[in-house]
Amino acid sequence: MSEKRIDDTHARVSHKLSEIDPEIAWQAWQPSPESPWNGERARLLFRRGGFGASPEDLEYALKHSPSQVVDRMLGDFVGKRNDEFERESSQIASSVRAGGDAERLGAWWLHRMLHSPSPLVEKMTLFWHGHFATGADKVTDSELMYAQNQLFRTHALGDFRELVHAISKDAAMLIYLDSESNRKAHPNENYARELMELFCLGEGNYSEHDVQELARCFTGWEVRRKMFRFNPYQHDSGMKSLLGTKDIESGEAAIDVVLRHAEMPFFVVEKLFRFLVCDEPRPSRSLLQPLVNRFIESGYKTESVVRQILESELMLSLWPVGKKIRSPVELAVNLIRGLDATTNLDRLAKALKPLGQALFFPPNVKGWDGGRAWINSSTLIGRSNFVVDLLGDGNTRFHGGALDEWLKSQRISSLDGWMEWLSDSLLAVPLKPDEQLRWKEQISSSTNTNHWRAALITLSRNAKLQLS
Repeated sequence: MSEKRIDDTHARVSHKLSEIDPEIAWQAWQPSPESPWNGERARLLFRRGGFGASPEDLEYALKHSPSQVVDRMLGDFVGKRNDEFERESSQIASSVRAGGDAERLGAWWLHRMLHSPSPLVEKMTLFWHGHFATGADKVTDSELMYAQNQLFRTHALGDFRELVHAISKDAAMLIYLDSESNRKAHPNENYARELMELFCLGEGNYSEHDVQELARCFTGWEVRRKMFRFNPYQHDSGMKSLLGTKDIESGEAAIDVVLRHAEMPFFVVEKLFRFLVCDEPRPSRSLLQPLVNRFIESGYKTESVVRQILESELMLSLWPVGKKIRSPVELAVNLIRGLDATTNLDRLAKALKPLGQALFFPPNVKGWDGGRAWINSSTLIGRSNFVVDLLGDGNTRFHGGALDEWLKSQRISSLDGWMEWLSDSLLAVPLKPDEQLRWKEQISSSTNTNHWRAALITLSRNAKLQLS
């Protein structure tokens, strides 16, 4: 491929992933007269690096560079701590934890996604929650689930190796994968297997012998008084061999062996690629190699890979547009942020469950499959009903007031203007002229006399609302 820019030849139409030169893909995107920094690119960046752009986000983005926008999304992580927000979040969390109901933690986390000055940190916290999936259906202690969520937030963009060591001693994870029953007389293999298969290496990169030996390394790792405790009397202190390395004794040393495996950076980077860029097709190793190199050179700092992806030619060429299906959480938070809305977050958290993504309740240790798995005939109807219920909820306000008042503040006075705003703000893939005409006809024939709400409800039934 000879082009210097991916979008010189209308990347979204003409380029298959396999045709893109890795060196061009991951170079930093630069604006040009033919490819300007604009609202479409900024909205894509906010969708992939956060949960959509609020009107204020977009106003900021158009006056600054993509790199500065990523800095804004990092917020607290780069030292711009918002103490007022953290105090408010801590108060909400304390109230929820006092009630002991892990389900209500979902509302607290939605509040963070909606209002955090660090949306990229929250987005990566969601990523790690799906990667190191732990369910409150089994870990019924809300304190432990909260502590794990905070652990993901602390390490969201830091050293992956430190995160793996920390999650390996996390009380919620130990309970979820039955480490409490991991004794030297009867080693439990659950965590050992998932550490290699789901968390670090992937299938085919370890043997059953490796699972058995790694399980021996973790014997004696327990939970006491809601904290990790090492019980030397239940630890198998004999030497073990793992992934070709001999004379391993402790669990910590065994984790380091797993993390040194050559497949680890490819496995992690591919999952980040899928989360941020596209659901399918699977990227080639050659396409991932520059990201893997960056990951290794940075000392396995997740931020280095995430930033390179978000600021890349591949991302800001608009190639990824429409190539991801929004998760229920992304759909909900994008919609609320885009409309500058507030609503009852307890109800919102519960409404996500029938759509397939209840926060703190992943379906199993594999987490959510994502991609096409989000969409079927039932969930499509459910997503549309979700939008209708959200708009019909008396607690839903738009910039603190009614929808009509908010539209006036945005200087939107016509149905055509409202439809154009909705299409630009909420849809990743613009509607074609014939689709816009059908949309307008459906609004006109709607029994809903409030055409502002009718436009939103009709849009909720459009398949393009599901794409990111």
